[in-house]
Amino acid sequence: MSREFDPARERKSRKFAAMAEGTTAAVGAGLDVNTAGNPTEIAMAYLQDEKTEGEISNLNLGELDLTTDEFILDEVDIHIQANLEDDLVKEALKTGVDLRQYSKQVEAELQRIEQASIKDYIKESQNIALLHNQITACDSILERMEGMLSGFQSDLSSISSEIQTLQQQSVSMNVRLKNRQAVRSHLSQLVDELVVPGAMISTILDSPVTEQEFLEQLHELNNKINFAKELSFRETLACSDIQDIVDRLKLKAVSKIREFILQKIYSFRKPMTNYQIPQNTLLKYRFFYQFLLANERTVAKEIRDEYVDTMSKIYYSYFKSYSGRLLKVQYEEVADKDDLMGFVNSVTCTGFFSKPSLKSRNTIFTLGQRGTILSPAELEGPILVPHTAQRGDSRYPYETLFRSQHYALLDNGCREYLFLSDFFMVAGNSALDLFNSIMGKTLSMFLKSMSTYVSDCYDSIAIFLCIHIIFRFRAITAKRNIPALDKYWEAVLELLWPRVRADPGDEHPQHQEHRPSETGSAGHQAALHHSSLRRVLLQVEVENFVLKMAAEFPSRRDQLIFLINNYDMMLGVLMERAADDSKEVEGFQQLLLARTQEFIEEILSPPFGGMIAFVKEAEALMEKGQLDRLKNEEARITQLVRGFSSTWKQSVESMSQDVMRSFTNFKNGTSIIQGALTQLIQYYHGFHKILNQPTSRSLAVRSELINLHHLMVEVKKHKPNF
Repeated sequence: MSREFDPARERKSRKFAAMAEGTTAAVGAGLDVNTAGNPTEIAMAYLQDEKTEGEISNLNLGELDLTTDEFILDEVDIHIQANLEDDLVKEALKTGVDLRQYSKQVEAELQRIEQASIKDYIKESQNIALLHNQITACDSILERMEGMLSGFQSDLSSISSEIQTLQQQSVSMNVRLKNRQAVRSHLSQLVDELVVPGAMISTILDSPVTEQEFLEQLHELNNKINFAKELSFRETLACSDIQDIVDRLKLKAVSKIREFILQKIYSFRKPMTNYQIPQNTLLKYRFFYQFLLANERTVAKEIRDEYVDTMSKIYYSYFKSYSGRLLKVQYEEVADKDDLMGFVNSVTCTGFFSKPSLKSRNTIFTLGQRGTILSPAELEGPILVPHTAQRGDSRYPYETLFRSQHYALLDNGCREYLFLSDFFMVAGNSALDLFNSIMGKTLSMFLKSMSTYVSDCYDSIAIFLCIHIIFRFRAITAKRNIPALDKYWEAVLELLWPRVRADPGDEHPQHQEHRPSETGSAGHQAALHHSSLRRVLLQVEVENFVLKMAAEFPSRRDQLIFLINNYDMMLGVLMERAADDSKEVEGFQQLLLARTQEFIEEILSPPFGGMIAFVKEAEALMEKGQLDRLKNEEARITQLVRGFSSTWKQSVESMSQDVMRSFTNFKNGTSIIQGALTQLIQYYHGFHKILNQPTSRSLAVRSELINLHHLMVEVKKHKPNF
């Protein structure tokens, strides 16, 4: 295929040809190409010659056409200068090619290429025509599609507008629907609350109050009454339409409920009635009182007052009768003032220890089996039935009767407090006030009778056990979360605590030392499982009382004998029931050890006091380095050595016998003798040590000292064996 026609290439060739002709003309005229003048002038001259010859009449010079109206010389000069800088033009100028001829060649080549291009176009004319038809058809199709899309766009715009309209209508309808539903719910509730169904009217008027249907309709009636009150505050006109019917139904319901509850309360008054059964029935219908309290407070107060009056009389009558019958089964033989330790009678007694009555001494001063009353099985066991005990000729100590009486009080009091809180819907101080209005008379009767009895009671063990019974009952009520009896427990304790005392014996310390020790031990046994504070307080009281009794003896020796015997007795009883490392046992062990050491010094003082005093003085001087002061004590030392050698055996024998007579516990007496002899040997050893010092070695009396080993052998002969 021939070369395609390129207009730009053709235009450039023509420019070159024109310039070449100008340059050739200059060469033909004999001019130097480089000095022939301005290339523009050469081109202009060339163009002028060509024009005169009429050879370029039909030539289209394009941008090189200087005859057009738009010709600008400056621009032509720029174009010519740019063409002269072209590499091809420069090469042609240098080689001296005939530019005119070259221009013609180029022109001929261009014509040939043009002709070839025309032939190619003619050859492809069918394809070009087919392409033209196809382009025309595509253009028609695209035009139709443009029309369709324009229609679609218009339709979519219309649909979007319709959708927006529908959306606005939907939102408006949704708002109207919600408003209607809200109004409907309020109106529906209002209508439901205002309407009094016939079933409610017939049930309230005709059904017994004990039926479940009556209770259900009473709840509905109470709701309608409350709703009517609420609407009346809002001044709702529809409320007046049902007010009369609701009021009449309320009066009828109040009348039937009042009659029912009063009948149940009156049934409490029947003899031998178990009032707990009607109480349980009332609890099933506790809503009745709630209805009365909300709608007819006068009737509610009437029922409450009637219940308080009835139950107050019932409890008072029951407990008064029960307490009186209990006292008939008490032990006939009880402690009196002559059995009380520490009781002082100004007429018959000349000292702290008067001669006591000997009756029932074992049950007065020892705990024995009486402490079982504090065990959980006995403490919360069934109460005593007096007539059954009388038929069996049974008798009981006071603490057993006290436990039975107060356990009945605890059981009934807790149940009554819970009933009042539940049925009458009270709590806190209101519940306590209501409880006291019912049980106050009974509790006052208890306190009065107890005060009378305790003022003449000399059985300290019984009173102490009663105190612990109160402690345990108070813990039970606290566990049940019943505060109703707390003040009563405190009042009872205030009555009982001052009566807890003990009593010494007669004029000789070893005869009656068991009474305070046994009483104190009994108290400790009862308090072993109680609070540590109470046990500490009790121990302090026992110690103070024993010291008070010991102070009644004139001599310190008798006081120590009394204290040691009591501490030993209490320690023995405590160790049987308490742990060996308990604080109580440890405390009495320390007291016993201290008083024993003091007693040993006391019994060693009469026969060996001179030697003991000398040893203590000499040891003090030895510590200060002043033994030289003993040089003037030769006569005293001689007297002490010879006196000890002549009398120590008789003194030891007498001391041993005296100790064994003073302590009924042989083991304790033996321990004291051993301690005394050991202490004596230590003092005599110290006496030897002092005489062996340089200041005393020259004394002649040293030869009369008894050998320490020999003394130890002889002392062992006086050691009692049991």
